[in-house]
Amino acid sequence: MRKVTSLGETVEPGTTTPNAYRAAVIGTGFMGRVHSHAVRAAGGEVVGVAGSSPAKAEGFRLANGIAHAHADALELIHREDVDVVHVCTPNHLHAPLSLAALAAGKHVVCEKPLATDADTARSLVAAAREAGRVAVVPFTYRFHPMAREARALVASGSIGRVSLAHGGYLQDWLLYPEEDNWRVDPEIGGPTRAFGDIGSHWCDMLEFVTGDRIATVCAQTSRVNDTRDGRPVATEDLVSFQFSTAGGTIGSAVISQVSPGRKNQLVLEVSGTEGSLAFDQERPETLWAGSRGRTGTITRDDPALSADAARLVTVPVGHPQGYQDCFNALVRDTGAAIAGQAPEGLPVFADGLRAAVIAEAVMASARERRWVDVPEVDAV
Repeated sequence: MRKVTSLGETVEPGTTTPNAYRAAVIGTGFMGRVHSHAVRAAGGEVVGVAGSSPAKAEGFRLANGIAHAHADALELIHREDVDVVHVCTPNHLHAPLSLAALAAGKHVVCEKPLATDADTARSLVAAAREAGRVAVVPFTYRFHPMAREARALVASGSIGRVSLAHGGYLQDWLLYPEEDNWRVDPEIGGPTRAFGDIGSHWCDMLEFVTGDRIATVCAQTSRVNDTRDGRPVATEDLVSFQFSTAGGTIGSAVISQVSPGRKNQLVLEVSGTEGSLAFDQERPETLWAGSRGRTGTITRDDPALSADAARLVTVPVGHPQGYQDCFNALVRDTGAAIAGQAPEGLPVFADGLRAAVIAEAVMASARERRWVDVPEVDAV
């Protein structure tokens, strides 16, 4: 039976094409599983996997039906049958592995943060540009249909001039001092943890939905647990920050990995001169919309749904779409970009640099207890 690849090509059984989505996955944790599933859902093939040990790579290969396991990530990157490298490792390895993949002529999908500092992120943007490769950072929540609908409504002027934005991203998976993870270690995860890990998602959603840029920030950070598993902690559990945008919007957000009962609540509310919109990632099937005259919800089967939101609807209303569906769409759009198309809203390395620049401004503000300007990516 013939199959159609993620790039829309028809392929005979047992053959591949030069432009097929043939992926290498580096990393055998949760994100490695998500990426592998998304590659296959988009019609691609996971050619091989590499992990932190040969045993982990082999275990992942067996559990996920992958042909090859590699003890050496660089060996996997340089396989001739690999088109795209998915970097799903701890943060400190993102930059060296992405640079190696670009130097080998591969396209790259690198988990965020793109790098643990803005200067390194900037070098990655330059390397991708020089290599002429597609280079993607998975700001995955952009791919919820209702997030796209919020973006379309703001862009159309339906809510008027945006004046206020607020919300946050709350989790509880690091609530207790005995709970530990490599992300806590600044040598591995980077100097910011809660903000770099999930605050970056919230800021990306804000800028993506509004089409506006955060221009200045005033932040404070806090640690609930000064030790984890008996060792001192240097990274933050909580971030609260105010901001203003280049377009004149003001707002605030709270970022936490220690909020009991909150599993993965990313909420963004945007208010304009004519209306307001609110998106909740834990309830992604609807978008709240309100004005002085009425309030209500927009659903995925709304006949007036924007074209960009509608293209991301894959199952009928009543059959919930979620996180993995977003990831599948991101990889599908990555394949389209590799094929020479220009899919709307695909987050690229420049967006990863943008996140790193905002993170450094937030941490500087908290450290120096003052408002800090956020430089534009194109100007840094």
